Amino acid sequence: MLTIVVTGILLGMRHALEADHVAAVAALATGSRGARQTLRLGLAWGAGHTLTIFAVGSVVLLLGATVPEPIAAVLETAVGVMLILLGANVLRRMIHERDHFHRHRHGAAAHFHAHSHAGEGQHDASKHQHRHQRALTLRALFIGTVHGLAGSAALVMLTLGGIGSTGLGFSYMALFGVGSLIGMAALSGVIAVPLRITSLRLTWAYNGLTVGVGLVSVGLGAALLIEYVPLIAG
Repeated sequence: MLTIVVTGILLGMRHALEADHVAAVAALATGSRGARQTLRLGLAWGAGHTLTIFAVGSVVLLLGATVPEPIAAVLETAVGVMLILLGANVLRRMIHERDHFHRHRHGAAAHFHAHSHAGEGQHDASKHQHRHQRALTLRALFIGTVHGLAGSAALVMLTLGGIGSTGLGFSYMALFGVGSLIGMAALSGVIAVPLRITSLRLTWAYNGLTVGVGLVSVGLGAALLIEYVPLIAG
């Protein structure tokens, strides 16, 4: 049991740090307004990922079935398309909007945030009275759900192959989910640090990091399409 607990959590943490997961959360983080929101994005991704894996995995375990390879390929292709769209949106934002940073207050709390002056004439102070992007958290939850669908086949096969009991299989998936939440929360903190530092003092460096994240996201998405589209076509 101890082996299952440790293995489930560690594999979940490792799974959260896979390249496509990192790229997706990093792309979302470029639109966040601070380290706290970046952490929320990581937790939202982890929640969507965990709930989906547990739901799909439960059905597969109870029915004793496996996810067909063509369906798994379609799901991975969907992840590839999603990464391309995320990266393209990051690049679009950099090209068409002129983001910069300001320090301002919400009541007693002072913080920095970015906003665009695209299409403005003179600087509009009303831009500082903004609502933080709750939609971004919902987007992270959705992306985590898509990643969970794509990763559920491999997880369930590993569970069934190494654990003979359905009850232990459920426990393993729950621990795997906890590990992925911990891993993505830690990753979000790491991502938030350079974005925070550059946003406070070096807008040009922040913009460079943002472009890099966008290009990596598009590249990883394209790589997934190259790998899985032929499997679907075949």
